[in-house]
Amino acid sequence: MTALTCDLPLTRENPTAAWPVAAGQIFRRWMVNTLRESWGVFAALLQPIVWILLFGQVFESVGDIPGFGAANYITFLAPGVLMMTVLYSGVWAGTGYIEDIDNGVMNQLLTAPISRSAVVAGQLGVQLTIGLVQSALVLLIGFAGGARYPGGVTGIALALIAATLLAAVFCAGSVALALISRSQIALIGMSQLIILPLTFLSSGMMATSLMPGWVQAISKFNPVTWAVDIGRTGLAGTADAGFVTAHLGYLTALAALAFLWALSAFRTYQRTQ
Repeated sequence: MTALTCDLPLTRENPTAAWPVAAGQIFRRWMVNTLRESWGVFAALLQPIVWILLFGQVFESVGDIPGFGAANYITFLAPGVLMMTVLYSGVWAGTGYIEDIDNGVMNQLLTAPISRSAVVAGQLGVQLTIGLVQSALVLLIGFAGGARYPGGVTGIALALIAATLLAAVFCAGSVALALISRSQIALIGMSQLIILPLTFLSSGMMATSLMPGWVQAISKFNPVTWAVDIGRTGLAGTADAGFVTAHLGYLTALAALAFLWALSAFRTYQRTQ
C-alpha cells in the first residue's frame, strides 16, 4: 500500500478538509494502488468463468427438472454468479485497511484533519467502481456461455444496481470487521463464515421452490437472494415494479447501516490507539 498523500486546503479557520476533496483524495489513492495491481481485478473473474462455463455446463440438465421454471440453466445461473462475484470481492475490502494498520499508514489517516466518513467513502467508491466493471464483465461472460437477457438494457441496469448495492453492504461490513479484528487471519475466517451460508442459502444456484422449507424461509431474508431475484427478473424482462422497489430499498437500507457500522468501528479503533 502506498502512503497517503493529500494536498488539502487546511487553515486555522478551516481545520478540516472539505468532505468532497478529502473523499476524492482517498479515492485517488486507492484507485492508483488498484490499477498498479490490476491483475487482481481480472483474476477475480476466474471464479465466475468456472461457475458459468464449467458448473453451468455440467448442471445444465437441472433446468429440465419439473417446476424449475427456467429452460436454460446458464441464463438462470448468470445473475446468481454475478451476485456471488460481488459478494466474494466485497468481503475482502477490509484487507487493505489491515495492511494500512500493519504498515503504519493508518496512523497518518488518524492524525490527518479529514472526516472519517470521507476516508470510508473514498475507499468504498473505489470498491464499487471496480465491482461495477467486474459485474459488467460477468454478464458478458454469461452471454458468451449461452445466457440470454430478454430484459434488455433496463434489465441489465437493474442487475448492475442490485449488484452494486449488495457490494456496498459487504464492502462496508468488511471494513468494519477489519477495524475490529485488526487481523488478516481473523477477517478471512469471519468472511468465510458469512459468505458460504449466504451463498448456499440463497436463490443463486437453485430455484427457491425446489429448496427445503427451512431453506426457503431463510432465503426470504437473505440479501443475496434479494439481489439475485432483482437481477434475474430484470434480465428476464419479468421484473415486478413493487418487488424491485421494495427490495432495492432493503438493500439500500442495509448498505447505509453497514456504512454507519464501518464509521463506528473507525472511531472505536481511533479511541483505542
